[in-house]
Amino acid sequence: MSRIQLALDVDDVEAATAFYAKLFGTEPVKTRPGYANFAIADPPLKLVLLENPGSGGTLNHLGVEVASVDEVDAEQTRLAAVGLASTEERDSTCCYAKQTKFWVESTPGGERWEVYTVLADSPTFSGDAVPAASEPVGETAAAPVCCTPPSQRAPH
Repeated sequence: MSRIQLALDVDDVEAATAFYAKLFGTEPVKTRPGYANFAIADPPLKLVLLENPGSGGTLNHLGVEVASVDEVDAEQTRLAAVGLASTEERDSTCCYAKQTKFWVESTPGGERWEVYTVLADSPTFSGDAVPAASEPVGETAAAPVCCTPPSQRAPH
């Protein structure tokens, strides 16, 4: 199963978690200090809330969660064939999960999209993964930043 991921910056993760639990009629599947993660069945949505005071109501990033590493690889190959540059992350830790993913960052609006699969749960928010660039000739993608707060992100 695939589903869209929407990662939002919020001023107060507890207040936002309570609101979205009511809005979607479901509790989060994972909460940590400053972080909440919902796996909503209908509509199929992975909603991630990241506490970043002063940045509430802004988009952190978008994504597509897929079921396997093979699906991540197939999507990366498909997108490379149509000229979209990506930055790959194998066995990385982000958002309290071990993941394999890639980022597409050269979007017309400057938003960041990730295509990823969760390999396992993690006790830490992020890890020491070193990304390997996989880009078409002539394209340059920015380094991935997991779910870094806007104030710490490099410009697009």
